[in-house]
Amino acid sequence: MAQEETMKDYEKELDHSFQILKEGDILDVLIIGISETEATVDLNYYTEGIIPLAECSNDPAFSIKNDLNIGDTVKAMVIDSENASGNVILSMREANDILVWDELKKDFQDQTVFRVKITEAVPAGVTGYVKGIRAFIPASQIALEYVEDTDSYIGMTLEAVIITVEPKEKRLVLSSKMIARERAVVEKTKKIGRLSEGDIVEGDIERIESYGVFINIGEGLTGLCHISQITNRFIKSPKEIVKSGEHVRAKILKIEGDRISLSIKALLEDAPEETESSYEVPEEYRNDAGESHDESPFAKLLQGIKL
Repeated sequence: MAQEETMKDYEKELDHSFQILKEGDILDVLIIGISETEATVDLNYYTEGIIPLAECSNDPAFSIKNDLNIGDTVKAMVIDSENASGNVILSMREANDILVWDELKKDFQDQTVFRVKITEAVPAGVTGYVKGIRAFIPASQIALEYVEDTDSYIGMTLEAVIITVEPKEKRLVLSSKMIARERAVVEKTKKIGRLSEGDIVEGDIERIESYGVFINIGEGLTGLCHISQITNRFIKSPKEIVKSGEHVRAKILKIEGDRISLSIKALLEDAPEETESSYEVPEEYRNDAGESHDESPFAKLLQGIKL
């Protein structure tokens, strides 16, 4: 049985040795040697193949010593079926340019997250490489806020997902903002989960609208105090009671999703009632006044009459 398998393997290798390689053929090749300038590959052919360093990748960060290993099987395109030394010259870079777009389309559908090292700042964004393909990240998609200073991102590694993949135009666009936004939502949900209705919070009023005020209660959370929850008396505008930047205390009335409803007046209601200021009641309005001071003729007629 083992002898039959050996014969079949031999026949297969013999068939390979008689094949004719043409420029443009894309092959699976085994790396059998690595130097500073090239990788040597086994083609199951009468001669070995050479992949020059320049034909390994478009990515300037590519390292032939770190990114390739002896024993790896890679895809490479024949770009010269026989050079002056009798070797077949191949290109991983050109094979990748053709084959990788199908992978990138799947990565787009799966929302695969890539770690992308930023290599260059260009007008309105930055660039890096994904699977050997140059990719663009617009300034509006680098972070949660629009990035003006794109140069500061050169050399940084960002996590990003594909938002546009167009093989014909060889256009690949990424977004780090989408990942940052999803993580911010998760983090915000955790922070809100630590709050409960009835909790007392405090913070500065960061915005005033006609319908209420927004209070920064810390940890990146903001709650809304409706105008009806600012004071016990009727007001036409929150500005009658509070001002922007003012530090206030409030009670959490309700938590719905990421919305926090607050009440300033709830704490006023909980506070002990203040003693009313005393003042002198005019004599004519006192209940214990002994005599009537009504000097009208009708009053005089009633004087002395017992009812």
